[in-house]
Amino acid sequence: MTMDPAIGDVFGELVRDAYAVRTGIGPRPLAGGRVPRPVIEIIERDDGLINGAPADPYLAEPAEWQPHDVRALRLCRGAVLDIGCGAGRTAIELQRRGMAVTGLDTSPGAIHVARERGLRDTVVATVDEYARTTTRYDTFLLLGNNLGLLEGAERAPTFLAALAALARPGARIVAQGTDPYGTTDPVHVAYHRRNRERGRLGGQLRLRLRYRLLATEWFDYLNCSVDELEKLLEGTPWRLKSVDSQDRPYYLAVMELTS
Repeated sequence: MTMDPAIGDVFGELVRDAYAVRTGIGPRPLAGGRVPRPVIEIIERDDGLINGAPADPYLAEPAEWQPHDVRALRLCRGAVLDIGCGAGRTAIELQRRGMAVTGLDTSPGAIHVARERGLRDTVVATVDEYARTTTRYDTFLLLGNNLGLLEGAERAPTFLAALAALARPGARIVAQGTDPYGTTDPVHVAYHRRNRERGRLGGQLRLRLRYRLLATEWFDYLNCSVDELEKLLEGTPWRLKSVDSQDRPYYLAVMELTS
């Protein structure tokens, strides 16, 4: 008999275990009861594609970061909201640099790890929920490919409106995205074509995450070109200010509040 996975805090569970493996703090997942095993995040796409990625980079120190992440921190100013902060990788470094930073995530487990690692100001909420606060920010960080939180053409205006509600005049969004269209992999090319036939953006992913006995609900996550990003910004109070494409297919986009 097969059983469907339970719905739960997948990200919190895997980050907790990755933290234990990296630091020796807390119960560690063991292979054969003896050897710490790597913690792998399983990513399941709605066309049946399964990928796995190590969770340890969520805990990486700046010396281990990708170059675009290092450059992104130079673009931060004022009070920062790190959206999808996870285990606090970026927010903790900003805090070390003396900046006012809040880490926001929907995963209680990830926020617990971020606090254990020393992040002082944290919030467990969605962007929409947090938009009701009176706190205002100068910079919104969407790193770790978290431009994907725009989800698609239907969701993007609501997400961007929530950020505008949290913004001080002249605020900026610093986001890392991925242009998916340079691939020649027939599996991905077919997926892009299937999306377009369904009226979706080519790189609009439908995913769920798996770890051990848990799964998330299915959700949308967006990989898009810079041209597609500009179109998503139309009709919103945000405008594309600059794009850093040094690490293609990854890019850093800076968007600024215009009103």
